[in-house]
Amino acid sequence: MAKEVNALKEALNKPKQIDEILDEQIQTGLREYKRSNQALFLSAISAGLEVGFSVFLMATIYSLFNGVIHPSILHVLLAIAYPLGFIFVVIGKSELFTEHTTLSVIPVLNRNATIKSLLILWGLVYAGNLLGGYFFGYILSVLPERLNAIDNGAFYGIAKKLIDHPWYIILGSGILAGWLMGLLSWLVTSSQDTLSRIVIITLITSVIGIGGLHHSIVGSIEVFTASLTSVKITWVNYLHVQTWATLGNIIGGVVFVAFLKFSHANQHNKHYISSLNKK
Repeated sequence: MAKEVNALKEALNKPKQIDEILDEQIQTGLREYKRSNQALFLSAISAGLEVGFSVFLMATIYSLFNGVIHPSILHVLLAIAYPLGFIFVVIGKSELFTEHTTLSVIPVLNRNATIKSLLILWGLVYAGNLLGGYFFGYILSVLPERLNAIDNGAFYGIAKKLIDHPWYIILGSGILAGWLMGLLSWLVTSSQDTLSRIVIITLITSVIGIGGLHHSIVGSIEVFTASLTSVKITWVNYLHVQTWATLGNIIGGVVFVAFLKFSHANQHNKHYISSLNKK
C-alpha cells in the first residue's frame, strides 16, 4: 500500500512532457466539441457572470482607496483583484472565450475538428460570455451603489484606461492579452493540482490587469457597466473597444500559442518517433 501511495505521489509531482500536454489539450478541446450547443451556451453564460466578480472587486477597491492612496499603489491593488473571476471560471470549468482561442483551435490543427465547428463553438461561447457579462454589468450598475458598497464613478475610473486609445493600440493590447490567456490554457493543462493552477491563473491574469491589457470579456463588462453609469462613455466607445480587443485576443491565442505550441509539440513527437524507429 505504501509503495502505491509513493508511486502516486511521484506521478503527481512528475512534470508532464510536451506531448502529454498537447494530447490533453486535444482531448479537452474535443470534449467541448462533443457537448451540446445548449450546454456550451449555458456554461458560457455562467463564465460571463463569474468573471464579473473581478470587476466587482476592482470597483469596490477603487471606491475605497481612490484619492486615499497613491494612484500607482491603487493600480497594483486593482491588478491583484483582477484574477478573482478567472479563478472561479477556470477552476470551475466554465467556458471562457479567450481560453478557447487556443483550446478549441488545437483539435482543428490536428484535423480532429473542422473550421466550421470551431466557428460555431466560438460563436456560442462568445455570445454566452457577453450575455452573462451584460447581466452582471447591469446588476453592478444598480445594486452596489444602493448598498453603499461602490461609487458608480468607480466604473468610469476603471474603464477610461481602456477606451482612450486608437484601434491599433487596442488591437496590439488585445493580442498580448490573448497570448497570455492562451498560455494560461496551456499551463493549466500542464499543472497537476488545483493549488498550482490557482497560482498560474493569478500570476498570468494579474499581468493582464497590471499591464492594462484589453480582455474582450472582462473589458466588455468594465466598459458596458461604465456606459450604464456615466454619460462620458457611449456605445460607440464600447463597440470600438470590443471589436478590436476581440480580434486581438483571437490573434494572440491562435497565432502565438495554438499554432506555435502545436507546431513545436508536433515536431517533437515526430523527432521522438523517428529516433525510436532508428533504434
